Amino acid sequence: MERKEIEAKVKAFLIDDLEINEDAIIPDASLKEDMGIDSLDFVDIVVIVEKTFGFKIKPEEMAGVTTLSQFYDYIESKVGNN
Repeated sequence: MERKEIEAKVKAFLIDDLEINEDAIIPDASLKEDMGIDSLDFVDIVVIVEKTFGFKIKPEEMAGVTTLSQFYDYIESKVGNN
């Protein structure tokens, strides 16, 4: 899966499922501070990512992920360019 496809899918669920303002969805945005993603949202993200991308998020792997760009990187590392 290519990076652009990953970014499009993530953007779609951030807007549709988490109701995040599209203007806040920029690569350097902080997941917590800029986008307002909290622990309850994270539970939703885990379910959505598993359904959309076919892998389970491990909390310890997400420990250093603070920006949207890092989140894209994480997903890309899991799904690769299949």
